[in-house]
Amino acid sequence: MTSRSPKVTARPSSEARAVARTQTLIKGENGIGTVRKTTLPGGLRIVTETLPSVRSATFGIWAHVGSRDETPALNGATHYLEHLLFKGTRRRSALDISSALDAVGGEMNAFTAKEYTCYYARVLDADLPLAIDVVSDMLTGSLIREEDVNVERGAILEEIAMTEDDPGDCVHDLFAHTMFGDNALGRPVLGTVDTVNALTADRIRRFYKKHYDPTHLVVAAAGNIDHNKVVRQVRAAFEKAGALKEPDATPIAPRDGRRTIRTAGRVELIGRKTEQAHVVLGMPGLARTDERRWALGVLNTALGGGMSSRLFQEVREKRGLAYSVYSYTSGFADCGLFGVYAGCRPSQVHDVLKICRDELDTVAQDGLSDEEIGRAIGQLRGSTVLGLEDTGALMNRIGKSELCWGEQMSVDDMLTRIAAVTPDEVREVARDILGQRPSLSVIGPLKDKQASRLNEAVA
Repeated sequence: MTSRSPKVTARPSSEARAVARTQTLIKGENGIGTVRKTTLPGGLRIVTETLPSVRSATFGIWAHVGSRDETPALNGATHYLEHLLFKGTRRRSALDISSALDAVGGEMNAFTAKEYTCYYARVLDADLPLAIDVVSDMLTGSLIREEDVNVERGAILEEIAMTEDDPGDCVHDLFAHTMFGDNALGRPVLGTVDTVNALTADRIRRFYKKHYDPTHLVVAAAGNIDHNKVVRQVRAAFEKAGALKEPDATPIAPRDGRRTIRTAGRVELIGRKTEQAHVVLGMPGLARTDERRWALGVLNTALGGGMSSRLFQEVREKRGLAYSVYSYTSGFADCGLFGVYAGCRPSQVHDVLKICRDELDTVAQDGLSDEEIGRAIGQLRGSTVLGLEDTGALMNRIGKSELCWGEQMSVDDMLTRIAAVTPDEVREVARDILGQRPSLSVIGPLKDKQASRLNEAVA
């Protein structure tokens, strides 16, 4: 059993080194699951979770920058920069970076989202110092040479082309554009062919210097680790790069603000010669800080989160109209999305959309049964725990929590909060979210007559 126990233990100050502030955020039993946080002079935050029973460790650095921080002309810069940080530093070539982790059987990668970027490495516990040094070097010492920018441009254009070849993936980018329009949240994380071709090394360097300051970063590590050793190793790596120069700097706060999505009844269709029609029917959801997100999670699970969900049963099991059908939520700092995805034969697209719309309307009006809600709560609790069974997932949880919420919640607290969701809360959020007029995104080979009927799904 774990519990919150915010206990501050400041290190003694010295003339040579400014004070680092350390807190125990979650106190685990016998040290297992203990989450600690140290804030270094200069604003760099280091969060760790201890799991002594494993022989691995995952180390990551989270940057408070995503595609929503880009101007239209910089669309794709965050993701471009993610690629370039693997291309070499003052101390290591691109081959040195990759071979260092390969030589110890480690895994290294990165991902870019709309509101954050993460670079990480998973290694044996004994090799954690190497992972810390390599990843920290990448984040603080990237050269971003013009020749590397030009070479990597081709790889990114191929990645865009690969995404375009997967309509089941591309339709979600289209849905974001349908809902948000031509603004930062509505533009693709990868950028477009035009914006990527227009980005220069100089513009990317300026973007790097602006957003990769230590005050914008969160270091996270999980596994068979010692918090104090991780802090010392991270501090040494950043000091070696000259990245901790301002002892009075404070970490950037989590994103906040309010955004109102007024999109309703909008339809976007991309005609493409595919075997299936790929559709997303959805509406505005909840911000990730909204307390109703727990009830929305239960609603999403019952509606389209598994084989027993309403959408799976109605669309696939009873009628065989789609192989893949599910619902999902996306929460941002100030807004969110709720969507239903299905891939089906083009001739069946209107039948699938009618069933999905009917189910959304029914649940909005009548709610879910207590049995459905109870089953969804159990499923959500189980999947929450099973999804945190490796050090990579633990690192993601604590790193994202610090960056996006500025606080940590233990697994036990999460399970308690899910279990506390009431049928009335689920029915209320169903009325609020599903009762809105939806919008629709479609990719597929629809004929003119089929395309003209798409508005029926959002009427």
